[in-house]
Amino acid sequence: MAAHTSQSVAKAAGEDDLARGRSRRTGSRTEGSSGRNRPGLGQVISKHWYAWAMVAPVVLVLGVIIGWPLVRGIYLSLTDANERNVARTIGVNEIPATYEFVGLDNYTAVLADPVFLQRLVWTVTWTVACVSVTFTLGLVLANMLNRSFRGRSFYRMALILPWAVPGFVSVFAWRFLFNRDNGILNKVLEGGGIAAVPWLDDPTWAKLSVITVNVWLGVPFMMVALLGGLQSIPGELYEAAEMDGASAWQRFRHITLPGLRTVSMTVILLSTIWTFNMFPVIFLLTRGGPGDATEILVTQAFREAFVESPRDFAGSATWGVLILALLMIFALVYKRSLRKQGEVW
Repeated sequence: MAAHTSQSVAKAAGEDDLARGRSRRTGSRTEGSSGRNRPGLGQVISKHWYAWAMVAPVVLVLGVIIGWPLVRGIYLSLTDANERNVARTIGVNEIPATYEFVGLDNYTAVLADPVFLQRLVWTVTWTVACVSVTFTLGLVLANMLNRSFRGRSFYRMALILPWAVPGFVSVFAWRFLFNRDNGILNKVLEGGGIAAVPWLDDPTWAKLSVITVNVWLGVPFMMVALLGGLQSIPGELYEAAEMDGASAWQRFRHITLPGLRTVSMTVILLSTIWTFNMFPVIFLLTRGGPGDATEILVTQAFREAFVESPRDFAGSATWGVLILALLMIFALVYKRSLRKQGEVW
């Protein structure tokens, strides 16, 4: 009886191995056939022609508006183009371009210039300060407005107002507030017996002023985005945590912050890119001054092309390409860090 049982078990095991072998061979044939039957590009286009037709105008417009200037800028950064040797028209006379290809000389000159390091350090400091303060205030306000209280709609509209006002109008209003002689802020300080503050005339105060204005402009967007993320968190989680005896800080740490992780990472990335290239606030409020204390990378690129004489188009393009490269490096590092944390972006 035992021998018969062992023979049956061995036979069953052999049949099982044979079935696995057939399954592997069948699977490999199926995979091979699926690879051979994979549709080509022509079949995909013919099948989804309407989708390609809808996307084509957008791709064409982006290519004209973004692609061509980008290619042109990269090309100019490899030349010695300035206002004296580019093609121009004077009256009825057309003067051809005489600038030459210089390779990476412009990049070497800019990276070796101590001005680049100064601008980079202040740009990074300005970006980190603005984004961190904006995110913190936006999160606090979003938590406040996520609760039910009288007049909540009014407060929401009031806090979104800076976002609705055109940026240059807001900056000019703040410039009037910061005026050393007639500004409202100094008038209030003088009324309290405090000496007038040189908001835009002292390098340190000027840096604090531009950060303040940019934070004021950026908080509404951050608040709206985080408020939407808060409203997507199920309320049952807070109720269960409260019944289990979790404190307000524990609920915020273990429910709110994890629930806002995806939204937070997206808005931080967008805010970083916008702030890094925030030209209007710096240019309209301080013109990069006093001196060059508040110059960031993008305003330096503008100065090279439109302020200094002779206007250095190649140098300006070089600064622009370096800015793009820095942002791309940041985006790649940011994306990799998200993947390490298990986030898909």
